[in-house]
Amino acid sequence: MEFVLADGTKIRRKISECFLKLAEVKAEGHSPVILGEKGDDENLLGVVTLKIFGLVLDPFNRVFKPMRAILA
Repeated sequence: MEFVLADGTKIRRKISECFLKLAEVKAEGHSPVILGEKGDDENLLGVVTLKIFGLVLDPFNRVFKPMRAILA
């Protein structure tokens, strides 16, 4: 799949799925992942994974918090 980075650079990466355990919030489950390559510098927990686990990130305290779910 092709991705556009924040600086406008386009890259292609393979996509897969993995099983994750987030010990900090006692959550586990399957999530799609983008497979990095040699030279890729950062590991990121993306918004799709956070949503699957029902979490949001508190950017000020750098901790996960439960998502406020709305049933509509």
